[in-house]
Amino acid sequence: MTFLSASPKQTFNFAKKFSKNLAGGETLGLIGNLGAGKTVFTKGLALGLGIKKNIASPTFVLMKAYSVAKHKKIKFLVHIDAYRVRSASDLTSIGAHEYFNRPDTVTIIEWADKIKKILPKKARLIKINLQKDNLRKITF
Repeated sequence: MTFLSASPKQTFNFAKKFSKNLAGGETLGLIGNLGAGKTVFTKGLALGLGIKKNIASPTFVLMKAYSVAKHKKIKFLVHIDAYRVRSASDLTSIGAHEYFNRPDTVTIIEWADKIKKILPKKARLIKINLQKDNLRKITF
């Protein structure tokens, strides 16, 4: 599946709608250059799950968990940023892998290409590429 986004607002709204397809247990890996829209996508996904807190990329703390209150199955959104990770074991050491495939959790990982070794086999990779004229091509 491919979606072309002409603005951060479109990326946000697309991710918000995409969240309605999630049932829990998903690990989503976001791949794209700096400024491509990975955090914007995560913010839209979070709002789609009913999280109203301000979502910021956990670049320095690596991982944040948010409670999801208004979903039948999903109870947590775990947001991981692997930008500053030296190796996949950095995330393993903080327990990130314990959230992968949990039926009550959606895990979203920015810079997932840096930690492919520990991603679950069923992880969905989402590539966000900058195109001409500030378009973003979002590919699943």
